[in-house]
Amino acid sequence: MKINASVDEVWDFISSPKNLKEITPEYMGFDITSKDLPEKMYPGMIISYIVKPLLGIKTTWVTEITQVKDKAYFVDEQRVGPYNIWHHQHFIEAIEGGVLMKDIVSYKPPYGFLGYIANSLMIKKKLTEIFEYRTIAIETKYGKYNSN
Repeated sequence: MKINASVDEVWDFISSPKNLKEITPEYMGFDITSKDLPEKMYPGMIISYIVKPLLGIKTTWVTEITQVKDKAYFVDEQRVGPYNIWHHQHFIEAIEGGVLMKDIVSYKPPYGFLGYIANSLMIKKKLTEIFEYRTIAIETKYGKYNSN
């Protein structure tokens, strides 16, 4: 997505774990359970959450921030949670009039063939919905991108 803001503004927002709740749909029941998190993430940081990703079932999710390049990207990977694999790359770069933000998510649902079916029926759609919500939340925060 394109954001009507500076790299500094976007980085300050996305690199602070406390802001994740602001861009997550309320029905996800997202709550950070880690205590005393610093203002900015760093490689090796462990963040624990409670989420309700599907059917309102509470799940503990623990991610590790594995890579950070200031004002460019960070990567989070699931250590405990609903997926067999979760690898999420967050990239930002300055463009004319704002910032281009790109997320790349690689994941593998649990339960083998049943997980594959669940992915086709609901998981993939739910992830798309969550990222669409994030787009709207960020546009609400910074305004719609205008290339003029």
